[in-house]
Amino acid sequence: MKRTYNLTVKNQHLIDLFKIHLATLGYSQNNQNTIPVSASEFLEQIQQRGIFYLHQVKPRHIREHYAYLCQRPNRTRPGGLCSAVINHYLYAIRLFLAFLEQTGRITENPISGLTFPKPVSTPREILMQPEISLLYDNCKSLRDRAMLSIFYGCGLRKSEGAALNIKDVQFRTGLLYVREGKGKKRRAVPMSGQVIEDLKNYVHNERYATAGETAIITNYLGIRMTGTSCNGILKQIVERAGIKKVISLHCLRHSIATHLLENGLSVEYVRDFLGHKHLESTQIYTRVNKAL
Repeated sequence: MKRTYNLTVKNQHLIDLFKIHLATLGYSQNNQNTIPVSASEFLEQIQQRGIFYLHQVKPRHIREHYAYLCQRPNRTRPGGLCSAVINHYLYAIRLFLAFLEQTGRITENPISGLTFPKPVSTPREILMQPEISLLYDNCKSLRDRAMLSIFYGCGLRKSEGAALNIKDVQFRTGLLYVREGKGKKRRAVPMSGQVIEDLKNYVHNERYATAGETAIITNYLGIRMTGTSCNGILKQIVERAGIKKVISLHCLRHSIATHLLENGLSVEYVRDFLGHKHLESTQIYTRVNKAL
């Protein structure tokens, strides 16, 4: 007998099982949180179109959902969803439908034969080296400098910097350890003399932490600072520096990659420094460098 799944009562159960599936596949905690949200929104939307059983989902419903995403307002800022975010939603739906097919909840995957426009690449915002100096000149605290040294000087991703612990920074060897980067990849990042000095000054003279707190970057409560809070502090530094570019923590990562290549380091070195899996990801910066 063919199994049917009533979405009105099975939604949360399916999403919970999908989260377990993602964890089993080794997806990061962030992806385990965000990908099911996109799948859940998809289920809610098709129910609004009168689809209450999984086997009723057809390719046209996927296309209709894509059209919905293209006109859906962004819930965190003015405007709509950019093509990269829409692409992420489609990726989440592909993963979800593949999970349903693998577990026998559907016999035909309605997205398998569909193609969608590739996301439009937006220019990478890069700070010039004099602009980086301006940022350092406009730090108000040792923590501000330490933050810049972590996200620019060491090229860490937002999540990597926020997850960094005191034990991960080895002043004696001059190495900073990223315990779980993108794709659960570990790496050791060499610290320059200035980065070591900035982090030492902050840790020994200004860092305040509650008992048992292991984070290197802490807030005024003495607990781990989130990546979002770090981004907010960076925006304040950028404003004080009078820089008109729209800058995020990830822009600092783009900037250090470009500057390392400008200073003659090899693409292979920069790949390992950033923790890229593929050399092609790093070679983007060689093209950015030539365009500057």
